[in-house]
Amino acid sequence: MRNDNVVQIKSYAFAVRIIEIFKYLSEQKKEYVLSKQLLRCGTSIGANIEEAIGGQSSIDFYAKLTISYKEARETNYWIRLLKDTNYLPEDEAESLLKDVDKLLRIIGSIQKTLRNSTNS
Repeated sequence: MRNDNVVQIKSYAFAVRIIEIFKYLSEQKKEYVLSKQLLRCGTSIGANIEEAIGGQSSIDFYAKLTISYKEARETNYWIRLLKDTNYLPEDEAESLLKDVDKLLRIIGSIQKTLRNSTNS
């Protein structure tokens, strides 16, 4: 992992947090369905960013980045749902929501830059 790739670093750290939350939800709350959804999409953000970085073309890079953005949106949904159904403590959920919002803004900014560079 490169030390200067902010989205790569943040998405990996977020995936680690998601795995910890999944363990908490399944072990402490005995919640298996919603937590599995969160695990899948929350770790997929970084996995697709890694694929984007290794993409074969700028089109491939953009496509994988778009998938990461969509997975981050889905992750946001599951966190809110788990918070509103009292599976996640509010402070933990809010912290996760801030992190996923940062990822959405970073990924969205990269997408915008790529769109603008191809339209120039």
